[in-house]
Amino acid sequence: MNVVEAVRDALDTELANDDDVVLMGEDIGVDGGVFRATDGLIDEYGEDRVIDTPLAESGIVGTAIGLAVRGFRPVAEIQFSGFIYPAFDQLISHASRIRNRSRGAYTCPLVVRAPYGGGIQAPEHHSESMEALYAHTPGLKVVIPSTPADAKGLLISAIRDPDPVVFLEPKKVYRAFKEEVPDGEHTVPIGEANVVQEGEDVTVVSWGAMMRPTLAAAENVDASVEVIDLRTISPLDLDTLYESIEKTGRLVVVHEAPKSCGVGAEISATINEHDLLYLEAPIRRVTGFDTIMPQYKLEDEYLPDENRVIQAIQDVVNF
Repeated sequence: MNVVEAVRDALDTELANDDDVVLMGEDIGVDGGVFRATDGLIDEYGEDRVIDTPLAESGIVGTAIGLAVRGFRPVAEIQFSGFIYPAFDQLISHASRIRNRSRGAYTCPLVVRAPYGGGIQAPEHHSESMEALYAHTPGLKVVIPSTPADAKGLLISAIRDPDPVVFLEPKKVYRAFKEEVPDGEHTVPIGEANVVQEGEDVTVVSWGAMMRPTLAAAENVDASVEVIDLRTISPLDLDTLYESIEKTGRLVVVHEAPKSCGVGAEISATINEHDLLYLEAPIRRVTGFDTIMPQYKLEDEYLPDENRVIQAIQDVVNF
């Protein structure tokens, strides 16, 4: 499967597994979603469980929160992550606070799915990489897969989680490659990073679509590179990061979001607080720029690529 097929497989699995799972979103039913991630599901499960909604993101997420509090497990699709902002108040003011507000009497088992990130030459508001906004919100979990198997396993785990999860799908790799994906109820734990490649000289951390240039760089640089796919942005798997840094003594963080106040900054600060005496070089961040994602002619200039990652690895190894 590719990533979008794995997402559909996860949704199909959970719709069949739990009658309380419902899908909601614009054009997800009859049309199967803008990327066809829900293609055919309305025919199998009916319009009461695969629900075409009005074009109203605040209404989609607000209704999903109400359903979640009443015991359903809604999966709300937002067509592109840049369209979540009208529903931001619902996520920040309500979904993330229900457990605390009710002193544990209610939970909000809600998943908000959205394609995110650049790389497909889409227009404005279609290519943002704003995961740090959601990771900064206590009570929200933030999950970003980079492979088909992880997309299925993490999405099933997110649907079964008792708390709200923002599930961001890197559309640049939706159909970029295929791999074997386990059948049935395949799950990947939320909050556990994946050490994709072990190494001794430097740790490189990334997630989502940026895993591909990261892995390419690791293969084409004269150093032993340990590559970690975070998979979950919130909560961060700090134990895996600490163990790796204490072995390699060097760190590069790669993400396509703007540099300032990004997840890379949080990782850098945390490593400095916990593992400063293990570091043999300053931490390097390879990121997007502190600008609005440009239109398609400059998109490739904005996104980190293999060469930028190689340069950062060389800088910290040769420091």
